[in-house]
Amino acid sequence: MKFIVSSSYLLKQLQILGGVINNSNTLPILDNFLFELNQDKLKVSASDLETTMSAELEVESDSEGSIAVPAKLLLDTLKTFPEQPLTFVVEDNNTIELSSSYGKYALAYANGEEFPNAVELDDPSKTVVSADILATAISKTIFASGNDDLRPVMSGVFFQFSTEGLTFVATDAHKLVKYSREDVSAEETAEFIMPKKPLNLLKGILANSDSDVLIEYNESNAKFTFDDTQLVCRLIDGKYPNYEAVIPKENPNVLTIDRTQFLNSVKRVSIFSNKTTHQVKLKIAGAELNISAEDVDYSNKAEERLTCDYQGDDMQIGFNSRFLTEMLNNLNANDVQLEMSLPNRAGILTPKDGLDDGEKVTMLVMPVMLNN
Repeated sequence: MKFIVSSSYLLKQLQILGGVINNSNTLPILDNFLFELNQDKLKVSASDLETTMSAELEVESDSEGSIAVPAKLLLDTLKTFPEQPLTFVVEDNNTIELSSSYGKYALAYANGEEFPNAVELDDPSKTVVSADILATAISKTIFASGNDDLRPVMSGVFFQFSTEGLTFVATDAHKLVKYSREDVSAEETAEFIMPKKPLNLLKGILANSDSDVLIEYNESNAKFTFDDTQLVCRLIDGKYPNYEAVIPKENPNVLTIDRTQFLNSVKRVSIFSNKTTHQVKLKIAGAELNISAEDVDYSNKAEERLTCDYQGDDMQIGFNSRFLTEMLNNLNANDVQLEMSLPNRAGILTPKDGLDDGEKVTMLVMPVMLNN
């Protein structure tokens, strides 16, 4: 088994796939990349048993074979090379020899047969989404998903596909984001919960891609295929909470404000907030928004006034500044709207502009009780 490949091309592909590999694996074989060579096509795979990702590379070769190569050793070596052709040759003594213009390097390899096979999906449902839409949907929602091991369903992003459109939802019970597209639809209704790790991998790759992504899914697994890459992952098992029930329908108090101004103000004021609650208080009356925070233990406090457009009754409401900052950072609108009903009911944050046709983003943030 022998092949020649460009060093930077190989490194780029392996760095993407390397994101799948865990720092500590129970099975030693998972510390490797699987190389499957078939003439001038080299398929490289990485797996952590839950998620398997593979990419097909163009190489110069006329041989076939499959071996598992130590991932860290190979990546560390490739990072040091400038762009040049590299030759890989499998030797008889269970090593693969890598030749560059500088010299030769031998890596011990394992048998490719030992590498776990990716799951095959039987009779899956299919949907095609363009890469940029999927990347946007992931980045708009993933930050709101939870990290609680006791509630695994909330640690992923909920995909809801229907003939009307696609909806993506994430929540950790303090904040919730619902991102929907009416300009893309699926052939049939389906819903599943995607874990965070494969989504972060997809987000990174799809951001630079302009291709279409074929999403195939069944009860337990999902598969994403685009360009020369495939990702198969196990879905999170369980029923997603009824998120529609928590979104308040009647919100008579509506605040419209410049997003950047609001974000910077919350960031500054929150420096003076209590370090455990991160609470900032919004006091809205007429066309004035008063943002304040106080840390009673250290006698720190801050207050800022902003002009805004406000329709509704005068009100005071408290929010965790970290959630508010995260949400405002994830909107790329000039102006945002915050809809509220009562100081103990969730506030709804939506962008006023900067959206494509058929695109909708709704963010929900739970208030914190004010101790007046």
